[in-house]
Amino acid sequence: MSAPVMSTHQVPAPQLHDDKGRNVSYLRLSVTDRCNLRCLYCEGSISPRLTHNDVLRYEELLDLMGLAENLGIGKVRLTGGEPFARKGFMEFMEAARLRFPAMDLRLTSNATLIAPYAQRLAAAGVERINISLDTLNPERFHKVTGQDLYREVRQGIDACLAAGIRVKINAVALKGVNDDELPGFLQLARENPIDIRFIEFMPMGGASWASEQVWSAEDILAQAKNLAELTPLERDGLDSGPAQMFSIAGGLGRFGLITPLSNHFCATCNRLRITSGGNLRTCLFSDRVFRLRPALRHAKLGLPFVERILRRALKAKPLGFELLAARRSGKVCTTGMSAIGG
Repeated sequence: MSAPVMSTHQVPAPQLHDDKGRNVSYLRLSVTDRCNLRCLYCEGSISPRLTHNDVLRYEELLDLMGLAENLGIGKVRLTGGEPFARKGFMEFMEAARLRFPAMDLRLTSNATLIAPYAQRLAAAGVERINISLDTLNPERFHKVTGQDLYREVRQGIDACLAAGIRVKINAVALKGVNDDELPGFLQLARENPIDIRFIEFMPMGGASWASEQVWSAEDILAQAKNLAELTPLERDGLDSGPAQMFSIAGGLGRFGLITPLSNHFCATCNRLRITSGGNLRTCLFSDRVFRLRPALRHAKLGLPFVERILRRALKAKPLGFELLAARRSGKVCTTGMSAIGG
C-alpha cells in the first residue's frame, strides 16, 4: 500500500461572507442522490432519481472544489445518497486528493460498501469519516433501513478503524425506535476510539415527522449521565462542528449531541451545500436553491458566473431557526436528505 498523503490542512482566509457576518469555510458536496438504503426518516418512499445527464460529472465536481478552495473554503465533505453507490467514486476521491493536497477532505457514508476501500481512503489522506448508524440491533437496522446490511456496516467501521481513520457515528435520535439503545452506544464508544453523536430528529424531508418522535438532547444527556461519567469538552469548530462533545471516563471514544431543534447553532453556521444535481443550498432548512449546473456547463459562463451566483446566494443565507419558528406545517423543508446530501 502506498504511503498516506499528508495534508497540512492550512485553511486559506475565507473570502465568502453572508449579510449576517458569517464566514463560509465549509462545503458539503453531494456526488449522488442514490442510496442503497431506504431509511424511514429520510424518505419514507422512493423519490424520483436524477437522470445520468442531470448529475454533475466528476470533472465538474472537481472544478467546483477548485473554485471553493480559491474562495477560502478549506474543508469539503463528500456526501450522497451513498457516495460509494456511484461508480468510480474511489477513483474520484484519489483524484481530488492529488488535485487538492492541502484540502481537509472528509466523507459521509452509511458504511455498507466502504470496507474494501478503507485502506485506499487512508492512503488518499482521508482522516475522518462520518458514518450514519441509528441502531446496534441487526433486526432493527433491517426495519429502519429496509435492508439487511448491519454486518456490512460493522465491517466497514472496523475496516476504517484498522486503516487509522477517525470514525464518527451519527445516530438520529428517535423515540420508540432507538431510545433504548443508549447503553449500547456508550459502550461502543468506551471500547473504541469512536465519536457517538445523537442528532435530534428534524422536521424535514419526504418522511413523516411528529413532535412526539423527537428524543430531545436534554433527555438523552440526562440518561447518558446516569450511564457514564461525562465531561463536557470545549467546542473546537474544526473537529466537532456543531456537536457538543463529552469525554467518557475510562473510554477510548467520545459522546456528543447535535441540537438543531433545542439549541440551534445558526449564528456560527459556516457551510454551503451543493447537491449532486448542481443546486446550491445555503441552509438545510430552506427549500430555496440556486442552480449552478446551467452556468457550469455553459460555454461562455462557466466558473466565473458560478462564483457570482455563490456570492449573490450568500446575501440571502437565512437563519435556520427562524425558518423553524415560522413553519406552518410539521415540516420546514420538503426535500429528502438523499436529494440534498447528508
